[in-house]
Order: sequence, then C-alpha cells, then structure tokens
Amino acid sequence: MSLSFQASLFDSLDDTPSPRLGALGSAVERIELDSGAWLDLRPGWVAGSDELFERLVEHVPWKADRREMYDRVVDVPRLVSWFGPGAPLPDPTLPEAMDRLNDHYGRPPRQVFETAGLCFYRTGDDSIAWHGDRVGPAIDRDTMVAIVSVGAARTLAVRSRATGVVRRFPLGHGDLLVMGGSCQRTQEHAIAKTRSAVGPRISIQYRPVWARSV
Repeated sequence: MSLSFQASLFDSLDDTPSPRLGALGSAVERIELDSGAWLDLRPGWVAGSDELFERLVEHVPWKADRREMYDRVVDVPRLVSWFGPGAPLPDPTLPEAMDRLNDHYGRPPRQVFETAGLCFYRTGDDSIAWHGDRVGPAIDRDTMVAIVSVGAARTLAVRSRATGVVRRFPLGHGDLLVMGGSCQRTQEHAIAKTRSAVGPRISIQYRPVWARSV
C-alpha cells in the first residue's frame, strides 16, 4: 500500500528516526471532565512515529469491515485490525507501549491493557461516529482506553452526554490520549469526515478485557 503524508517536523529533525517512547509521569496532562470522566494527554509520546506509521501500513493485516446499520449493511469508513490478549503484535513498539502504559497506571483490577485495536484513516472521508467504547459486553462500569496516534493529525472530538460541551484534540505524530473514569459512559467521542486536505492516520487503541458476567 502506498500513501504519502506530511511528516512530523520533530521526526524530520531527528537523526535517529526509529520509534522510541518518551517519558510518561509528569509529562502526562490530566484534563478533568464532568461526571467523573477524565482525559490524559501526552503529546509526542512516540518519537520517530513516522517510521512506525510506515511499518504499520505495510505489515498490519488490514481489513475492510462491514456493519449492519438500521435495515442495511454498510462499509465501515476505515480499515481495521484487532489483536486479542496474548496475540503477537505487528511491531515491537506496540507491546512496549502497552507495558509502559500498564506500568504508568499501576495495573488496577480490570484496568490492565491487554488488547490492541488498530484503525487506519486513509483520507478525510474515513471517520467514526459519536460513540462510547464497549469493553466486554457493556459500558456500565469505569474503564480506560488508551489511544496512540501516528501519521497525520486528525481531530478527535469528545462530547459530554450531560452538557453537550465538545472538546477537540488534533492527534497524530506519536500523540497519546487516555480516556478514563466514567468517560465511556458519560462522554462520547468521534472523528468526523472532513473536506480539508488531511493525510492518513493510524490509531492504536489499548483496552482491558472484561469478563462476561454470569
């Protein structure tokens, strides 16, 4: 697959473009939302992220998904790939990032990142509608979802279900955003279609595994 995008200025100035993870700790900014939800933001966590983007484009087993919507089946407007607990990940940077995130957040019960889902937004026509992530069979409990973005920036919008307030975060070139607390229940997030000239982006989403209640 051949794609072109505007490389990160920081990556282009770096003499060693291989992907490297930066520090977390105090470099992570906590943004408090309403109703017990929060976001953690760490811009540029992955240095050399353009190299990681190119490796993922080539080596991830991307597939075009289809989904039932109302009375018809439609194409999902992005390419996807998913890796379950213990599955080999397509690049060594991905399990390293998962381990670093789990170390940072202390592996609380039912909040250990174990899966990786990847989405490939090829053009401004690729998008995802407003939603809250389902982790296991429901989203009725607090959970964390971590998103690492590589490639060109796309705007992730987060909207409060209670107030309608929208916050927007341009994510790309190695940025990290973690949604936690009640975020999946009390907020929604989306990436809208855009007519602006945007390059391709890959998001890597780390999630815990919730056992189904019996």
